[in-house]
Amino acid sequence: MAETPTSRPSAVRSLVLIAIIVIALIAAFAYTAGWLTPGRLTPAKIVDSLAPPDGAALGFRRNHAKGICFTGNFESNGAAAALSKAPMFAAGSYPVTGRFNLGTPDPKAPDATVRVRGLSLRVVAQGGSEWRSAMIDLPFFPVATPQAFYGLLKASANKKDPDAMKNFIAAHPEFGVFAKWAGSAPWTGSYAQERYNSLNSFVFTNAAGQDQTVRWSFVPAARPEAISADQLKARDADFLAADITQRVQSAPQKWTMVVTLANPGDPTADPSKAWPEDRRTVEAGTLVVNAIEPEPDGPCRDLNFDPTVLPSGMHVSDDPFPAARSAAYAVSFDRRTAEDKDYPRHPAGGATP
Repeated sequence: MAETPTSRPSAVRSLVLIAIIVIALIAAFAYTAGWLTPGRLTPAKIVDSLAPPDGAALGFRRNHAKGICFTGNFESNGAAAALSKAPMFAAGSYPVTGRFNLGTPDPKAPDATVRVRGLSLRVVAQGGSEWRSAMIDLPFFPVATPQAFYGLLKASANKKDPDAMKNFIAAHPEFGVFAKWAGSAPWTGSYAQERYNSLNSFVFTNAAGQDQTVRWSFVPAARPEAISADQLKARDADFLAADITQRVQSAPQKWTMVVTLANPGDPTADPSKAWPEDRRTVEAGTLVVNAIEPEPDGPCRDLNFDPTVLPSGMHVSDDPFPAARSAAYAVSFDRRTAEDKDYPRHPAGGATP
């Protein structure tokens, strides 16, 4: 068919439009990666800054690298259904895959040397709807923003400037509050005795379309028992995994999910600030841990506990951390899955990554 005078400009316009779209996509990826703005904080920068001086442990999570898998159920009592239409808050039992872990990039770190302990969950409702959460046992986060967290990582790794941490704390007084807590708060000898907190705030939406900003905690049924630093140091390097395995073999371990409701004016965007203790709370149900499995071949090994994977009835708030965590977790996940051949399926020395 012969080309008409009007079809030639039309073809040119189509090619120009395609070129513009391709250039826009490249620019978007470049911006996201930080290529066009080298000073901008990116997920890769955060993940890179988590690596210890001798480099990341290949095949492992870039943080919370040491952990152990579990399976169980979330037994919802239905009380939170008035706050959220999320299917796993309707009364019933929902399967859970989870992970107990330590806040360290070193999968071989002795348990007694790591202050932060974590609990990660994947709860699945009928129809495949999922809720994922990654919590820690701190009552509040060390810093107020993702940028400050990056600054903390850089300052703590700066061996050339002896005043790096001093200057950081002066610029971020909330970290001084955390440091005081970390230096005086008691330690326990078991994952089962820890209270795990979301710290970040989220928004629940009920069936009537009403929104409520919340935080949540998983409160242990086991009574916390403080142990001294000397008692900790005397224990095996992997005592936490051994302890939780023995406990669950003896009987299921349980935590009550407690949802805390924000009042107007509460600092929903700043996880370094705890909410007043008089805020209304709702007990949503019970996490029941029925079985423990070592991570190398366990069901949590390849799970990304992205805190923005939320069911209908739950969404992120004005807190900037969940989005930053999601992006950093994705980078970590991509890197460790690409290093699968380097992952020790049967770690030497009994360590449980």
